[in-house]
Amino acid sequence: MQRNILPGVIAMAILVVASNILVQHLYGKWLTYGAFTYPLTFLVNDLTNRLQGPRAARQVVVSGFVVGIVCSLIGSQMQGEFGPLVTFRVALGSGLAFLNGQLLDIFVFNRYRNSRGWWKAPFFSALIGSTLDSIIFFTIAFAGFLAFLEPANDVGWAGGMVPLLDRGPVAPLWVSLATADWMVKLMIALFGLIPFRLIVANFAKRVA
Repeated sequence: MQRNILPGVIAMAILVVASNILVQHLYGKWLTYGAFTYPLTFLVNDLTNRLQGPRAARQVVVSGFVVGIVCSLIGSQMQGEFGPLVTFRVALGSGLAFLNGQLLDIFVFNRYRNSRGWWKAPFFSALIGSTLDSIIFFTIAFAGFLAFLEPANDVGWAGGMVPLLDRGPVAPLWVSLATADWMVKLMIALFGLIPFRLIVANFAKRVA
């Protein structure tokens, strides 16, 4: 592993571990506290990609994926009020969502890397990558048609039909959870442009 990617690896590992812990605690009706930390993984990914290239970014993503697997294995052995803290479907959804969302982020970032407008690469990559992330995770973890993945895990509560975010058309509860999660990711992608710009500009001055 390249020594200069260690800051990215450490930052990604901290965010993955923190998100795995915070996702167990609710913030309001539709979100967990992990929804506010996890989207920052896309910022780490984009900064690594911009400053060190896509190969380094992929190495950072793989490191985060490995940390996520370890956290899931540990959580699956810890019992909470309703069973294991991390179920198989949650672990599977989390791992696949992270890996596919982050790799798509790298792909999109590279497509916009040389386009006019410095904000396009980090914004569009985070937006598209996090959208795929939310779709994969919530579908695998909670959709009723995938109950065969873990028959012993009853997630029927997530399939209850409710108005979308209490205001929209009627849809399964997990769709509201996914929508709220995606909205937070979009908000953080927008605000993340500020530290992205500052860090890249500071790096450019240091190497000039």
